[in-house]
Amino acid sequence: MLRVKDLHVAYGQSEALHGISFSSAKKETVAIMGRNGMGKTTLFKSLIGILPIKSGSVHVGDQDITHDESFRRVAKGIAYVPQGRMIFPLLTVEENIKTGLENSKNKIIPEDIYAMFPVLWEMRRRKGGNLSGGQQQQLAIARALATDPRILLLDEPTEGIQPSIIKDIAHALNEIRKLRDITIIVSEQVLSFALDVADRLFVIEGGRMVHETARQDTDQDHIKAYLSV
Repeated sequence: MLRVKDLHVAYGQSEALHGISFSSAKKETVAIMGRNGMGKTTLFKSLIGILPIKSGSVHVGDQDITHDESFRRVAKGIAYVPQGRMIFPLLTVEENIKTGLENSKNKIIPEDIYAMFPVLWEMRRRKGGNLSGGQQQQLAIARALATDPRILLLDEPTEGIQPSIIKDIAHALNEIRKLRDITIIVSEQVLSFALDVADRLFVIEGGRMVHETARQDTDQDHIKAYLSV
């Protein structure tokens, strides 16, 4: 579903990603692990088209999206939940989700959205800014899913969220994968969360992929060594 090959991304003259390659299949969840500043957010911004790609390629299915603008990538099936969630605090929950439908022919919120996130149904008339951090994260994911994407990019979804809500988000992501033909790519520093949701784990260090493992083969101590400061 997603193929990234030899990706190089630079900020001006300073190269931030040095030949990143990985792929993911339909209904697979992949975790990109790494400390802050190692390149996770840069990778996600380049996949959605916020940062230009210096060289390499990105394919969604059989479509080359390497040089597409962001809105074209969304049309071809990529949805992005940025770090910090970026919901609209003055809009209601329902209005926030509908912003994801702006370019859709169907302006009705898909029924399965509220089934996956029942708390959002209960709070659909409440302003987004009045939700807790965990509820805002669920809202941001719901808004992204409203576009019916083929690939969902989640940048640090557990950041600043209490452990009990992290479990809820992991459960929701696993339900999403059961209900939809979707690929989920999540950047993360919380190893327990990654192990709850991901089929495969990659580690990024200094803008390079330095480790890959299937969930069942994961050496947790080895990955924790990369994540420790």
